[in-house]
Amino acid sequence: MTPSALADYLQFAICNNFPVLIKGKPGIGKSDIVSQAAAAAQTDLIISHPVVSDPTDYKGLPFPNKNGTADFLPFGELRQLINASRQTVFFLDDLGQAPPSVQAACMQLLLARRINGHQVSDQVTFLAATNRREDKAAVGGLLEPVKSRFAAIVELEVNTDDWIKWALQNDMPTELIAFIRFRPELLDDFQPSRDIVNSPSPRTITAIGRQQQAALPERFEFEAFKGAAGEAFAAEYRGFLKMYRELPSMDEIILNPASAPVPREPGAIYAIAAALSHKMTDQNIGAICTYLDRLPLENAVASMKDAATTNRLICNNRAYIQWASDHSDALT
Repeated sequence: MTPSALADYLQFAICNNFPVLIKGKPGIGKSDIVSQAAAAAQTDLIISHPVVSDPTDYKGLPFPNKNGTADFLPFGELRQLINASRQTVFFLDDLGQAPPSVQAACMQLLLARRINGHQVSDQVTFLAATNRREDKAAVGGLLEPVKSRFAAIVELEVNTDDWIKWALQNDMPTELIAFIRFRPELLDDFQPSRDIVNSPSPRTITAIGRQQQAALPERFEFEAFKGAAGEAFAAEYRGFLKMYRELPSMDEIILNPASAPVPREPGAIYAIAAALSHKMTDQNIGAICTYLDRLPLENAVASMKDAATTNRLICNNRAYIQWASDHSDALT
């Protein structure tokens, strides 16, 4: 599933109390999408990490009673599951890394919704996530009975359009969005390695964007980008940034949209289209539309879509409506 489809499906699962297991590569947004779905469904969210838990965390702590037998005292997250009075998502993150004894305790919660005499509240929905064995993320696998307790096991896949939409809504740098449009394959270039290096993924690329948002000094860019997403990504993105910084002035384009220079390099065209989408307002959209008509259609359409994602009100502008009407086939 794409991220947007998974978010919608998880809302359905939460509303109907279906347990779901999400699998996928590290760093592609599994945990974030669960948080997003829980927020959209207006539920409480408890995030648990079985890999650092003991079986007693999910079974209760054995305690001798007066009859010479043991009661199991719930504590922490288990107590929250028992006492939940409003709709709650209990998210087992990185379940595949947990030892079998912990998985077995979780299995009882998933299957019977009770353990050692304690009943889980009907308000609780179980969701879980795991990496795959081939990701070298210390995943030992899931017990077969645990897997079958889920209503569905779905695989999350990276989707460039979904990431760009998210990036626009979360104020990621315009130049980073333009670069991913230009080189979409770099959004999902995860390479498992025993070395202490990173590779490109939505998580690591977002880390680059966060540093740029914080005004990362230019002299640190290469090493910071290399540390976040690997040397190859850093070299290519630095080259793109150099080109981006040499683009024609946005003010010049808006003042003279019919005569301002148009770049010839494909990367520069992607960059200038992204920059114009970020610059677009009700006051200058007419001039920007004139310039966009001089760019390849796919870049012009991407620029207008990005502008509309960032500012929905711009869709009511007469110039936008006219441009959209003239290019309706390409916008659909």
